[in-house]
Amino acid sequence: MMGSDSLHWLDYAVVALFFIAMIGVGLYFSNKSKSTDQFFGGDKTVPWWLSGISFYMCSFSALAFVMYSALAYKYGWVPVTISWLSVPAVLLGGRFLAVRWRRSAKGSPIDFIASRYTPKMCQALMWLGLPMQILDNAFKLLAIGTVVGVGMGFPLEIAIAVSGAIIIVYTFLGGLKATLVCDFIQFFVILAVVLLLPFLCLDRLAAVDGGAGIAHGMKVFVEKVPAGFFKLTGGQYDWLYMVVFFLIVGANLSTNWSLVQRYYSTKSDKDAKKMAYLVSALLFLGPPLFFFPAMAARVFIPELDMTDKNVMNGVYALLCKTVLPAGSFGLVIAAMFSATMSTLAGGYNAIASVITNEFYGRIKPNATPVEKMRIARIATVFVGGAVIGLTFLMQYAQGAGDLFDVTNKMFAVFVPPIAMTMLCGVLVKSVTKRAGSIALVSGIAVGIASFIIGAWVPVLREMGSMFFITSLTTIFALVVGSIIKPDTSDERKKIEEFFKRITDEEEV
Repeated sequence: MMGSDSLHWLDYAVVALFFIAMIGVGLYFSNKSKSTDQFFGGDKTVPWWLSGISFYMCSFSALAFVMYSALAYKYGWVPVTISWLSVPAVLLGGRFLAVRWRRSAKGSPIDFIASRYTPKMCQALMWLGLPMQILDNAFKLLAIGTVVGVGMGFPLEIAIAVSGAIIIVYTFLGGLKATLVCDFIQFFVILAVVLLLPFLCLDRLAAVDGGAGIAHGMKVFVEKVPAGFFKLTGGQYDWLYMVVFFLIVGANLSTNWSLVQRYYSTKSDKDAKKMAYLVSALLFLGPPLFFFPAMAARVFIPELDMTDKNVMNGVYALLCKTVLPAGSFGLVIAAMFSATMSTLAGGYNAIASVITNEFYGRIKPNATPVEKMRIARIATVFVGGAVIGLTFLMQYAQGAGDLFDVTNKMFAVFVPPIAMTMLCGVLVKSVTKRAGSIALVSGIAVGIASFIIGAWVPVLREMGSMFFITSLTTIFALVVGSIIKPDTSDERKKIEEFFKRITDEEEV
């Protein structure tokens, strides 16, 4: 075990080299984006494997290390079950959405809304989506500050400010391609840690009863974990929870702005599908490796107070301190930064694309490429600064808290109305143009009202309740809105043309 909570100078050196590499990638691509199509969409020339690894990296953050490691320590296999729910969600996205997203989106993940529904709805989705995206990114930046700062001894404020600033720099300089290449590098940084820690934990397990070797360590693990440790569900995470979570994560993975961007940046329709299948494979293989160390810690660090949320949120940091030799912590810290920086960089670029194309583009439709590139970079800095500022505000106000619960409640209110209207826009012809706006506003309004009333009726604030309330409201509004606000013949013709464009026989 490390003899001190302080970090070795080698740890700081590894983190510094990691940050330098990220900035170097941004500098390399700084002069390669001459238009916003390149800056935000890579000119639809991104290889499927690069886009796939980036999608995978954007699909989780340091929240996974904080929250899921706590669940793995407490319940065993449960976080693996939860994580595997993403696999069918992405497979379904690859089968039914990959080609449609690639063909419908152009300059931003939501620009198709203006033609499929109405320009006003596109604007509404922008103004509703921006706060949610920024708040989501702030939660993730707070998570990296928590796990790297509090848990690992890296200065908390520096962890938040430096990681946030570095993301702004390389995203500002190189746009989407810099983000993708940084994601590729960060993937291998995380892979090194994910492959190393299980072996170190097995050695530690073997030493529990004086033995040695990986095989003996696995034997000790199987014999000494609590009964029911390998059950698929546990505690509040029952099958009803799994169904609700699957619907939420499926909606998020299918419509998240930065993930939609990965679909439409690929070279071809076939590549968009191949990307989704690669992501599914990574999402299946990763969780058992990710969460085994926290499960093993239940045996070699059995004394932790599982009722203390702060203790549970620090499980991953504690087990790393227990099994890693001095001086090697820097690699783990770099991996933590990698997990969150990938997600945030994708978010910064996607949000900036919406601001540039759906806000500035509407104000000045005849802007020159140079003007739009200037706004693209200003928007990137604005988004990054807003995320950092909000993160410090959250940290000052209440700290990390129960990040898992807070994040899921936020998604339960906002994701269903936004996701269902977006999905129906590319999947259901019969939904009329104005029905989308009615459903979006109705779903979010009812969700917020339910959350407020939940102060007196707590069941309304449960994730499942809020999800079903907002989902059913949105579906009802889509159906009723399509009946009471039918399309004109010209509008119906435009919708038919839109679906013909996104559903014609797949290109070769």
